Amino acid sequence: MLVKTADLIDEFWQQVQLLDPVFASYGEVDTFYGKVICVRVFEDNVLVRQTLETNGKDCVLVVDGGGSLKCALVGDILAQLAIDNRWSGLVVHGAIRDSKEISLMPIGLKALNTSPRKSRKEGVGAIGQPLQFAGATIHPGDYVYADPDGILVAAKDLLHT
Repeated sequence: MLVKTADLIDEFWQQVQLLDPVFASYGEVDTFYGKVICVRVFEDNVLVRQTLETNGKDCVLVVDGGGSLKCALVGDILAQLAIDNRWSGLVVHGAIRDSKEISLMPIGLKALNTSPRKSRKEGVGAIGQPLQFAGATIHPGDYVYADPDGILVAAKDLLHT
């Protein structure tokens, strides 16, 4: 189904939150949507990996990395894991790496920027809690809609109502 954030915000403006326009698109897929799975970490991607190892069919992994650009939370290996486990896309409030390789991979991936440094591997963070960044509050079970124009969040599925 075609996602066009401009049309969605026009029709559902009272039901959506628009994330601040601070994200760049890194995957080959520039348009994606799905049910939100939330992960909060800081410069540590163990919980990101653990989540991407699960079946992500029709889901978008939203990672609040605290906005840190000091290290990457996702690289080409985790992007491939997302593809293999059928995730619709990822939104990372932090950095990624392997951007050249990821640009050729069939995954939607929005992030703040890139960093060649890998993250720590301590497993610190939280899964399944509400996140707040980029001017929005995102809850587990919300829906994310992303395209080249921006990223929207809604409490319900706007495409199948």
